Amino acid sequence: MALLPQGSAVPSALVALMVFRAPAWACLLCFTSHKERVRICQIFAGIEGPELEKCEEAFAVAFKGLLDTEINYDERSHLHDAFTQMTHSLQEIATAQGSFKVAFPDAAEKMRKVITQLKEVRACIPPCGLQEVARRFHCRGCYSTVCDLPLDCPVQDLTVIRGHQAKFSCTVNFQLPKEEITYSWKFAGGVRTQDVSYFQDLPRARGYLARIRPVQPAHRGTFSCVIQHDQLLLARLYFFLNVTGAPPRGETELQVSFREVLRWAPREAEMIIEPWRPSLGELLARPEALTLSNQCLLAAVAALASASATLVVCQVITNIGEDIRKSEHSYFAGGNRK
Repeated sequence: MALLPQGSAVPSALVALMVFRAPAWACLLCFTSHKERVRICQIFAGIEGPELEKCEEAFAVAFKGLLDTEINYDERSHLHDAFTQMTHSLQEIATAQGSFKVAFPDAAEKMRKVITQLKEVRACIPPCGLQEVARRFHCRGCYSTVCDLPLDCPVQDLTVIRGHQAKFSCTVNFQLPKEEITYSWKFAGGVRTQDVSYFQDLPRARGYLARIRPVQPAHRGTFSCVIQHDQLLLARLYFFLNVTGAPPRGETELQVSFREVLRWAPREAEMIIEPWRPSLGELLARPEALTLSNQCLLAAVAALASASATLVVCQVITNIGEDIRKSEHSYFAGGNRK
C-alpha cells in the first residue's frame, strides 16, 4: 500500500475509514492520528505489501472493544496522554522486531484498564439545566454530549401575605462552574408563565438571593432568575408570587380598583428586589455547600470554638482560685494583727 502524499486533499476521517475497515470510529481513532497508526504498521510490516494490510486490520480489530466507550469529558486529556504513551511503546516494540499480533491486543487491554481508572461520568440531575459537569465524550464518532434536559425549570409557587416579605433563592441541584457565574432577574406581572416574551428586566436585582418587602398586590406575577456562565445560558428558574390578604384600613373601593388595573405594570419604585444575606442554615442547604473543604473548615471552626471555650473556663477557674487565696491571706493576716 503506497503512502499518501503529504498535504493530500483526502480528509483524515475518510482515510481512516479506508485503512481501518473494522470498526471505523473507536477510541483508537479519536486519540491517535492516521499518520501515527500507519507509521507503527510500517515499522512492524514494512512500507507496503500484504503484511502491512494485515497489520492495519489487526490494529483496528484489537481495539474493537473500545468502540462504544463513553468517558468523562474532563478526562479526555488524560486518555490522550495514555494513547500517546501507547504509540511510543508500540514503536519501540516494532523496532525491536516484536510481533504486532501480540503487541496490539496487549496495548488494547492496557488502554481498557486505563479507561476504567478514569473519573466516572456524572449522572444527569433532573429536572432542568445545562449541566457541563455531566458532559460525556463518545468514542463512537469522537463527539461530546450533555444532558438532554430543558433550560427552563418548573415554576415554583410562593404565597405571601400582603405587607410581609418574599424571598427567592436562585439555586439549582447540580454543580455550577466556580467562576464567571451571573444572575439576572425578570418579572412578568399578573401571570403565571414561562414565556420569556412576557418578562421585563429588573436591573436592580443581582445575585442568587433576592427579597421583596413589603409585598403588595402589584408584585403578584412570575419572577424569573437567569443563570449564565460567561454569557452561556445554564438555567432559567421561575417563581410565581401570589399575594393574599385584605387591603389596609381606610383604602377606598376606588383605590382598590385602581391598584388592580395597574397590577400588570407596577411602577419601578414599587418593584424593588433587594439582596439579602442568608442564615447559616440556608447556606448549608445549598447543593455545593457541604463540600469536603467546607466540612473540614466547619470542623476546624468547631474545634477552635471548643478550645477557646475551654481556655475561657480555665481562666475563670484560675481567677476564682486566685481571689480565694487572696481572701484567705487577708483573713489570716488580720487575725495575726489581733
